[in-house]
Amino acid sequence: MSKSDLETWATRQFTHLVHQGHQVFVKDAGEGEALLCLHGYPYSSWQWRKLWPGLTQRYRTIAPDMIGCGLSDKPRDFNYNIPAQADLMVDLLTQLGVSEVHVLAHDYGVSIAQELLARNQEGQPGPRIRSVCFLNGGLLPEKFRERLEHRMIRQRGMQVALLFDGESYVRSIGALYAKETRPPEDELLLDWELQTRNGGLFVADKIFHFLEERINNRERWVGAMQKAKVPLRLINGAADPIAGESMAEHYADTVPNADVVSLKNIGHYPHLECPEQVLRALAEFHEPAG
Repeated sequence: MSKSDLETWATRQFTHLVHQGHQVFVKDAGEGEALLCLHGYPYSSWQWRKLWPGLTQRYRTIAPDMIGCGLSDKPRDFNYNIPAQADLMVDLLTQLGVSEVHVLAHDYGVSIAQELLARNQEGQPGPRIRSVCFLNGGLLPEKFRERLEHRMIRQRGMQVALLFDGESYVRSIGALYAKETRPPEDELLLDWELQTRNGGLFVADKIFHFLEERINNRERWVGAMQKAKVPLRLINGAADPIAGESMAEHYADTVPNADVVSLKNIGHYPHLECPEQVLRALAEFHEPAG
């Protein structure tokens, strides 16, 4: 992937929507049942690039850059908590005329998916969730292994975030891939470029508090998975050092009738490390609903 690929991503099959006065970049392409793709942090919709052709052949695929991320606005005064990002997703889907949606979520996005699932169970307004497919993320906070740099940003604030540069980003993010599937440095730097556009580092400390939110909302968010009446699947890169095999095993012990696809020798980014396997697992998961 090159910078020209990134620019193509940023200029095709997208729309700009407005939420609470903030501009939000949304990729929207394909036909069929709606699929909402919730990216991780510090990432953006660009992380779905390797799945995009396959997803848009089967679904109307909607992939927003959350506020604070990618090509969306990054205001310092926004309330960067999970309920606020869930509000954003409900608003965007409503604006796009989507009343029912499947969800594919990774990393930061899994907590937003859990919150949306809980709201559906409570009968709150918003599109009906038809299914949720999780990729690697902190579904069960007691099994999530927080990185030192994330803890430092969360605890010490923006001053620490501003010490990061492209080299430290590549070192930190690269360590979450399996060695065999780690992308070249220049590809990782494209993610860094997106995240730092328009002052992204100035909101990192606010966003990283989602790690605390997972602990504080464990009963609600884990309970939403345990009570789910819609299909759930976890596609898990087992070699992920922060949410890998032990997370998947605990998920299987915690969620009734757990549906887990374990990918050996794959790290934190299955959708980037083995996209064809993820597409196949997602298609098999949705086959009964198709």
